[in-house]
Amino acid sequence: MGINFKYGGNVCANGIRQHYLRYGGAVGGRSARPTIVLIPGITSPAITWGFVGEVLGENFDTFILDVRGRGLSSAGTELDYSLDAQAADTAALVQALGLTRFSLVGHSMGARIAARAARLIASGLASVVLVDPPVSGPGRRPYPSQLPWYVDSMALARSGADAEDMRKFCPTWTEEQRQLRAEWLHTCDERAVLASFDGFHTDDFFADAATLRVPALLMTAERGDVVRDEDVAELKRATPSMQHVRVPSAGHMIPWDNPEGFYAAFGRFLGTPLGVAKQATALN
Repeated sequence: MGINFKYGGNVCANGIRQHYLRYGGAVGGRSARPTIVLIPGITSPAITWGFVGEVLGENFDTFILDVRGRGLSSAGTELDYSLDAQAADTAALVQALGLTRFSLVGHSMGARIAARAARLIASGLASVVLVDPPVSGPGRRPYPSQLPWYVDSMALARSGADAEDMRKFCPTWTEEQRQLRAEWLHTCDERAVLASFDGFHTDDFFADAATLRVPALLMTAERGDVVRDEDVAELKRATPSMQHVRVPSAGHMIPWDNPEGFYAAFGRFLGTPLGVAKQATALN
C-alpha cells in the first residue's frame, strides 16, 4: 500500500457487510473538500483501484468500495445482485459512514450504480462522475464486451492464476496490475457478475442519468465503443448541465490506459489538479 492508504474497513449497511478501502483521510485541506466515494466496475474489487485511490487521496478523503459479490463485501446465493440493490447499498453506506458532503464516482457498472443511487440520496451529494458507463439497455445496442471474457477469466482465477495468465485478457496492463487482478479476481461471485451483465441490457441508464440534479461529469474513452458521440448527445439533451470529456488514447479502463488524461479531466471538474496535472501546475 502507498503513503496515502489509511486502512480497510467494513460497515453493516443495507443489511450486508460492505468493505471499503480508505485513502487520504479527512485531514488538512481534504476536510474542506467533498469526500470521494468510488464505485468500481463489474469485476474490479476495490484493491484493483488502489493506484487511483493513492492519487485521489493526496487531495481528497477517498473511499473505494467493494460492490456486493466482489472483494471482501458480502456474497452468497441469497443475495440480490440487482442494480436496485447495489444502489441501495451505496446510499446506505454513505449514511453509515456519516458522510455529509461527498461525490459519487463510478466506473462502468459503478457509473450505473452511482446514477441510480443519486436518486435515493436525500442530502449531502455534491456531484457525480460517470466514467465510461455502459449505455446498453432496453431497445439499445448490446454492451460491446462479451460475457465469456468475464466468465473465462474468473474461472482461470479460481483455479489459480498469475500475471502471465492474465496477459491474454489484459494485454496492455502492467505486470503489477495483472498480478493484482490474478490475485483478487476469484473474489468476484460469478452469480453477481452474471446478474450485473444481464442488467446492462435490462436497466435503463439514460432514465437514471436524466434525473441527476447535481453537477455531473461524463468521462468517456476514445476507444472501445462503449459510449458513442450520439449517446453523449442524448445524455446532454436530457441533462444539459452535464459536462463531458472524451479521454484520448484510452479504452474502457481509462485510468489504466491514460492516467494523465483521467486525472486531468477529473481534476478540472473537481477544481483541484491531480497527479501529473498537479505536478505541471506546480512547475508553472
